[in-house]
Amino acid sequence: MEDKPLIEGEIADYLLTDNGILISYSKSILRIVENIAANVALVKKITNNKKVPLLIYLKNSPVPDKETRKFSTEQLPNIYTAMAMVSKPGLAQLIMKILFKFQNPPIPIKSFTDDEKAKEWLKQFL
Repeated sequence: MEDKPLIEGEIADYLLTDNGILISYSKSILRIVENIAANVALVKKITNNKKVPLLIYLKNSPVPDKETRKFSTEQLPNIYTAMAMVSKPGLAQLIMKILFKFQNPPIPIKSFTDDEKAKEWLKQFL
């Protein structure tokens, strides 16, 4: 882990690595449009409005409502070039099914159980 302070947010804490990958430590809270919107603003602040690849460590959290899922999906391409989800087997697949049941993800998204493999995959999107 890089020696930088975590930037704390409501739904996740963040760390921007020296090579430009944003690491997100997800929190187990219900996502609603308001906290997703605040999170998008936080990410833009961290990255200086530059789209970056995201490595997210998933946690179990309550399933957001349809409006929140739609809003969240629409925001992804505004802030990220790609997203690698790291979790216990099964969790990322479940989240993918919930978020992208009726449409393809708007950015490349892949799930991993190994964060080193996730980082390697994300490097192509820097």
